[in-house]
Amino acid sequence: MQTKLIATAVLSAMAFAPLALAAGKPKYTIKEVMKEIHKGDDNIGKRAVKGQASKEDINKMVEYYASLPLNEPPRGEKESWLAKTTALVKASQELKAGSPSAVEHYKQAANCKGCHEAHKPPQEKK
Repeated sequence: MQTKLIATAVLSAMAFAPLALAAGKPKYTIKEVMKEIHKGDDNIGKRAVKGQASKEDINKMVEYYASLPLNEPPRGEKESWLAKTTALVKASQELKAGSPSAVEHYKQAANCKGCHEAHKPPQEKK
């Protein structure tokens, strides 16, 4: 099942890549997306997993996540970045459409540790 999901995400990313290149500059930076969707104890991402996100929350999620594939990955492979970020875009669109499996797909796509290990640069020590 996991392999099938990853394969689907990679194929989706490959299909999305030309659109991303054509679209140009992202509306939001990675930092802005993370802050708006994932920061804090009661964030939009957590509300979505619990099935408690409002229509406005989901619309905001779709809008912000759409910028992620357009950003360059801070580190790691571009193909991996596209697969992971496109999976988030697709899952948020499923939430917006009210798909019965949307929450489960979102949980799988919103794998913070997997994305951070592959793409987030190490934090500098102060």
